[in-house]
Amino acid sequence: MKKILLLTLMFTGMAFSNVYAQSPQSVVLTFYENLQREQAVDFKGFSSERGQNLFVSAFSDGKPDIPSCTTCHTPSPTGTGKTRAGKIIEPMALSINNARYTDTVKTEKWFRRNCKSVMGRECTPREKGDFLTFMMGQ
Repeated sequence: MKKILLLTLMFTGMAFSNVYAQSPQSVVLTFYENLQREQAVDFKGFSSERGQNLFVSAFSDGKPDIPSCTTCHTPSPTGTGKTRAGKIIEPMALSINNARYTDTVKTEKWFRRNCKSVMGRECTPREKGDFLTFMMGQ
């Protein structure tokens, strides 16, 4: 009985340590991965290249004065951006700003707002995951 209890505690501890060993950003990325898997059975992972394309591409269905992410965030994810009102936007790159993408609710809020402004629609879970994968590698 003591051996079973000890083994149970040991495996439970290992499971919890794996959860806590993950970065907050990987937890957020896993959230989008799960959403994507629900929508597409053939999902094979996110792409940094697609994320970069999303970041730099110009779109025509959003607000005319915000055709791309780079309009406010600069062409380099490591650069400091500026809103149309002149407010400073901290760098998007995780290597420069490790506080980014740590909260799913906050990340989702900014995706919803910015995707609608730039693309004229909400981003898909795949687009969000691709974008985060790109930014986490910057």
